[in-house]
Amino acid sequence: MIINIKDLKNKIIYRANYRGTKEMDKLLGSFTKIYIDQLMSDDLPLLCDLLDLDDENLYKFNQGFVTTNKVTELFRNYDYKSE
Repeated sequence: MIINIKDLKNKIIYRANYRGTKEMDKLLGSFTKIYIDQLMSDDLPLLCDLLDLDDENLYKFNQGFVTTNKVTELFRNYDYKSE
């Protein structure tokens, strides 16, 4: 199956901005906005995997849990600043 990178990025951006909790919408939305164009196409599935995690665990992870790959390392070190 061939995945169109532009379509995948649009799907990721949408999923990052519409999570269910306003706090996580802002945190993941801004994180994705900053990093999505910096990631290689091989890293995009890792970002999808990150978005598959529930909001509570993502928030805890962002606050200092052990990292496992390039995308989760970026997210753990991301410091949200309101626009």
